[in-house]
Amino acid sequence: QVQLVESGGGSVQAGDSLRLSCIGSGFTLDYYAVGWFRQSPGKEREGVSCIPNNDQNWIYRDSVKGRFTISRAENTVYLQMDSLKPEDTAVYYCATVRRGSWCPGFNPDDYENWGQGTQVTVSS
Repeated sequence: QVQLVESGGGSVQAGDSLRLSCIGSGFTLDYYAVGWFRQSPGKEREGVSCIPNNDQNWIYRDSVKGRFTISRAENTVYLQMDSLKPEDTAVYYCATVRRGSWCPGFNPDDYENWGQGTQVTVSS
């Protein structure tokens, strides 16, 4: 069964850091561009960052630039989150890009193989 598994979420204070991991199960992530999204109650799912399979030309949403860093290693994609803010509170999901090995932007319809998500809670 092909699926992604996220981990690394938790409850932290504003200004703290977390590192999320996304691992491929049943397939290898190495050939795919992978995106991170987040969703908080009452809001639509929004893209956070994406990394192509060649580990270049990453993209970030404006509100996390300079604070979040996406990277990848063998079969794993990481999201390092520093200087966390309460508005970063959400369930974070990873997914593979549906077509191609580059990052198409942050339309969720361009992604598939969504994981189950990991909760990140940032208190002030």
